[in-house]
Amino acid sequence: MSGVISEESDWIASTSNAASLLGLLMDDINWAGFYFHRKKELILGPFQGRPACTRIPIGQGVCGTAAETLETQVVPDVNKFPGHIACDIESQSEIVIPIVNDEKLIGVLDIDSPTKNRFDQQDKKYLEEFVEILNKYIKWEVI
Repeated sequence: MSGVISEESDWIASTSNAASLLGLLMDDINWAGFYFHRKKELILGPFQGRPACTRIPIGQGVCGTAAETLETQVVPDVNKFPGHIACDIESQSEIVIPIVNDEKLIGVLDIDSPTKNRFDQQDKKYLEEFVEILNKYIKWEVI
């Protein structure tokens, strides 16, 4: 992935290509994309998949929880997650990785699957590394 974004520091271009790569390369997912932090909510960014919720309050749903706690959320069954926000009723499991740069919440990387228990600790490890690569090349200060 670093080859795709190492020459481009613009956050829109890089996160667009990152979402596309995830959509193409990850098996058994139905949504991959970004939400960006604005004031007290997350705003929809580049993604691959069906149309999604455009605004998520910090602290609500899986994405809002990841943004509030600054911890990756691995949810084996979204139907059992208190306050889950169902943007796509086909989604059954989800992983959300917070994007933090210079101790500032930038947003989250959100990936959904139509299969329960799709995501594990290995996915968590590699997707957190994926976010680290984004942080290395993208100039977030324009967000």
